[in-house]
Amino acid sequence: MLFGLMKKYFIFILLVLLSCRFQAQFRMDFGVKTGASNYLGDIGGNENSRRDFVNDLKLAETRMSLGAFVRYRVFRNISLAFSYNYGRIAGDDKLSSNPGRRYRNLSFRNDIHELALEGQYFFYTYNDLGHTYLFENNFRAYAGLGAALFYHDPKAYYQGTWVDLRPLKTEGELKPYSEVVMAIPLSLGCYFTFKKSYRIGWELGWRKTFTDYLDDISNRYASPATLGNPLAIVLANRTGELKTPPGMADNYSPGSKRGDPTHDDSYIFTTINFSYVLKGKGAWYRKTLWQKHDFIRRKRKVLRVRF
Repeated sequence: MLFGLMKKYFIFILLVLLSCRFQAQFRMDFGVKTGASNYLGDIGGNENSRRDFVNDLKLAETRMSLGAFVRYRVFRNISLAFSYNYGRIAGDDKLSSNPGRRYRNLSFRNDIHELALEGQYFFYTYNDLGHTYLFENNFRAYAGLGAALFYHDPKAYYQGTWVDLRPLKTEGELKPYSEVVMAIPLSLGCYFTFKKSYRIGWELGWRKTFTDYLDDISNRYASPATLGNPLAIVLANRTGELKTPPGMADNYSPGSKRGDPTHDDSYIFTTINFSYVLKGKGAWYRKTLWQKHDFIRRKRKVLRVRF
């Protein structure tokens, strides 16, 4: 049902953008992207407690991301981009140098499926790379802001298989947290256009989410009596799988801090993008064509003067 809703949303936005095709005039491009994904949450970090943004990133947990997009230029320096993005995020307390996190011994992976609609503002444009006066190659840089809807499903590895954590309610929640969540995408990127029809670009995208459960960790350890499910009891507190130093066992008892509920989780995509520009013959096309022909005319005039 949830995937059906996201599919309908994707098709609706795609049809709206494609309806602009007849007035494209080099305004629209569509393509694919591939790169890396990572996350910021309660798992990871170094010797300090949780810190925001890149301070808590663990490069060892970087995973692959894929996506597709359609972009339409609404105004000269503003475009709308609609995209589907997939990325896997992961984390493991064993990689942290913070003893409290390391002996907590929790880990996860989560597959993110995202639909995003983003406005892109082009703050820098260079229209004639190589100074050929043919205006076939250009460079543009942009910053983006928008809205996104994503599906996630955190899992933990246990006895040779990946177990869904959301239904287990490992922190004793009254009901499972939502698997479909809103996010705010912020991006910074650029692209080169070659021969007016092909683009290659780079983009860094950070997603501020409205959930603290990308890693299934948020608040405090629940009492085993409230969890009920034997598997939930095992996966909620895995400290016993390690030899905990003397005096630290109480840090993982029921009611003790398990995560930080004051900060929501977030995730990051870094991608290389490839796209194709749909052609048209509107005002911008005629202006560029006139500039190209004017350059050729002036070049021929110079040759006639010389000879």
